[in-house]
Amino acid sequence: MKEMKILSPSGIVGYGFPEESFLAGVALKPDLIACDAGSTDPGPYYLGSGIPFTNATAVKRDLTLMLKAACELGIPLVIGSAGGCGADVHVAREVGIIREIAKEQRLSFKMAVISSEFEQDTLVELLNAGRIEKLGPAPEVTEADIRSSTHIVAQMGIEPIIEALDGGAQVVICGRCYDPAAFAAPAIRLGYDKGLALHMGKILECAAICATPGSGSDCIMGYLGEDYFCVEPLNPERKCTPTSVSAHTLYEKSNPYILPGPGGHLDLSDCVFTADSDRRVRVTGSRFVPEAVPSVKLEGAKEAGCRPISICGNRDPIFISQVDEILENVKKRAADNLSADFDYQLDFIVYGKNGVMGQLEPNTEITSHEIGIVIDVVADTQEHSSAVCSIVRSTMLHYGYPGRIATAGNLAFPFSPSDIKVGPIYVFSVYALLRTEDPAALFRPVYEEVQG
Repeated sequence: MKEMKILSPSGIVGYGFPEESFLAGVALKPDLIACDAGSTDPGPYYLGSGIPFTNATAVKRDLTLMLKAACELGIPLVIGSAGGCGADVHVAREVGIIREIAKEQRLSFKMAVISSEFEQDTLVELLNAGRIEKLGPAPEVTEADIRSSTHIVAQMGIEPIIEALDGGAQVVICGRCYDPAAFAAPAIRLGYDKGLALHMGKILECAAICATPGSGSDCIMGYLGEDYFCVEPLNPERKCTPTSVSAHTLYEKSNPYILPGPGGHLDLSDCVFTADSDRRVRVTGSRFVPEAVPSVKLEGAKEAGCRPISICGNRDPIFISQVDEILENVKKRAADNLSADFDYQLDFIVYGKNGVMGQLEPNTEITSHEIGIVIDVVADTQEHSSAVCSIVRSTMLHYGYPGRIATAGNLAFPFSPSDIKVGPIYVFSVYALLRTEDPAALFRPVYEEVQG
C-alpha cells in the first residue's frame, strides 16, 4: 500500500504558521491538507453566542495558503469544526471566507459544507425516544435544557467526510467535528487502517505540539502506511522524539490507553513509538474498537446572565496578609450597601495567591510582594451585575482594615473605566451522547461549485 502523506499546517485555522514550513510541506507533495478549526476548550461563550473565537483576518490568511496549495496540487482540503464551535453561524463565516479567497485567487473547486447543528424539536423527539444518554459527570439532559439552548451541535466522525469526498468534493468544510476525523477520514476511505489513521489524526490535529520544542502554530507531516504511521515537523528547528509523540498521545485523556470518539474508541495499549531518525517517529499497534451502537457527542450552550469585571492590584503587605478576611468583609458590607432585590454571584480571583488553582492551590502561604484581584459578578441583567460590581469595587477601594496606614484608596487600577462590561455569558446546557445506527444520516453534505 502506497504511503499517504498528510500535511497539518496549524493546530487551529487562524492560529497562524510559518509560510516557510508550509511551503516545505507542499514541496513534499502531500495527498491531503487538513486542519482542525475549533474546540470547546475556550468555554461555552462562543457556542452559545454564535461568535467565532478565531479572527477572520487571521483565518483568511491561513485558508488562503491552504486553498491555493490544495488547488495547485489537486488534493483535498478538509477543515473540521469550522469557525471554532461548528454551529451553522460559525460555518457560514468560514464558507464566506472560502468564497472570497476563491474569487480573489481565481480558484475553482467543488465544495461540500456539512452542518452539525440540530433543531430543538428534533432533539426533543430523540430525547423522548430514549436515544440521548448521560455522558460522564454531566447531568441528565432535559427538554428544558434543549429548549433553553441557543445552539446545539453534534460531533461528527469520519462518515460524513467520506460521503462528501465520495460526492466529488475537493474542499470539505465541517461543522463540529471529532478532531482526528478531518485527517483520518480521507485515509480510511482509501482503505488504510482505522486505528492507525485516527491515532495519527489525534497527533496531527495539534500540528507541531507533538514536537520539541512544541508549537500549535507550526506545520507537521504525517506519513501513513499499511501497519504504521510516522510524524515529522517541517520546521528544521523542531524534532519529534518517541518521548514527545508518546507524551502528546496522553494529551487530553482521562485514560492513558483508551481514547473515546464517535462510533467507538482507540485502544493504544499495544502502541510502540520508535525513532526513525533524530526528527521522525514511527508509531505502530494502534487499534480501533467499535461500539455496538454508535454514538456522537452533543454539545449545547445557553445564556446564563450578564457579567462585568474590574481588574485591580495591591502591593501593601498589611493588606496582602489579610486579603481573605478583607474580601469576605467586603462581600458582607457591599451586600448591606446594595440591598439587592435580585440574585447575583460574586467572586474574587486573586493572582499572586491562588488565582490559577483556586481552592486546589497547594501553597497556602502568600509570598508575592503584590497581588492582582479580578472582581467578577454575574446577575440576570447587565444593569444589575454592573451595580454589584460598582459597589464592591468602591467598598474594597476604601475599606478600612486593621493596620491600614494610608487614607487614600487601597487599589491600583490599570484601566479607566475600571469596570468592564463583558455582556451576556453562557454555560454548557447539553453535554451528552446521541445513539444512532447510522451516524452519516445525522450529517448531510451540501455541495457547491465554487467558480473563481
